[in-house]
Amino acid sequence: MKFDPNQLAALAAVLRLGTFEAAAHSLSVTPSAVSQRVKALEERVGSALVKRGQPCTGTEAGVRLAKHAEDVAVLEGLVSSALCLDQNSQDPLPHLRLAVNADSLATWFIPALAATPGLLFDLVIDDQDHSADWLKRGEVSAAITSHCAPITGCNAQALGAMRYEATASPAFMERWFKKGLTPETLAQAPCLIFNAKDGLQQRWIQQHFGQGITPPAHFIPSTQGFADAAEAGLGWGMNPVHLIEPALSSGALVPLLANSALEINLTWQVSRVMASALAPLTRAVLSSAKQSLIPPARSGT
Repeated sequence: MKFDPNQLAALAAVLRLGTFEAAAHSLSVTPSAVSQRVKALEERVGSALVKRGQPCTGTEAGVRLAKHAEDVAVLEGLVSSALCLDQNSQDPLPHLRLAVNADSLATWFIPALAATPGLLFDLVIDDQDHSADWLKRGEVSAAITSHCAPITGCNAQALGAMRYEATASPAFMERWFKKGLTPETLAQAPCLIFNAKDGLQQRWIQQHFGQGITPPAHFIPSTQGFADAAEAGLGWGMNPVHLIEPALSSGALVPLLANSALEINLTWQVSRVMASALAPLTRAVLSSAKQSLIPPARSGT
């Protein structure tokens, strides 16, 4: 089945921007035209593609078709660049959707995006243990994951390991661990958790104290806010060493245990269909990771 590119563009714009009005503005057409194009595409496919609401979201079929439209735009841009075409074109830049873990975004990933012109990035933020799911569903073109083995239909390249340190403020240590860091005191001291998918604190606890300890927790869904909360004495948490090096050097944050860092291997996975088009981005990602991450941990954590 062949699809009308204008209809695909309308669908992609609605799902990306959330409303028919915003999509119309981005495409320089009327909301009525966008609605007619989406309706025609739905009739052609034989199923609903958009869930009307505030914002509009896509059905499973709608998300896949919108992703297809954005992939085609990226591939066409690659061909045009290779053939030195459309140098004065006013066509909008293609959108590229990626799944990235928040800690990578906050520490080393942005320079890779800045080094890759000609694209508009749409980032999905998810835990490195779960970001591969976005690739499996075909909703992103590439992802940073903790899965070393290639996902079906993808190329995988090791990036290195991100080192995390269980840290807290000196005042927090004095208040909660004055008599030492034990299973009993650890069970009472508040910890910090990024979100429900964040298992780093539990992984560290199990590695050093065994199972069965579930401390009270604050949920702080921000990498910088997470580090700030630890420094303010709100709780202890697994912070990326690359981010908190100044606080560690100044003593504003201290490790809960010496020599207890947790190393999490990261892998760059790219859809094979998009691999050639994303080669410049892949080079930039590998370069940025090399400057900030450490060699992969042997344990494969």
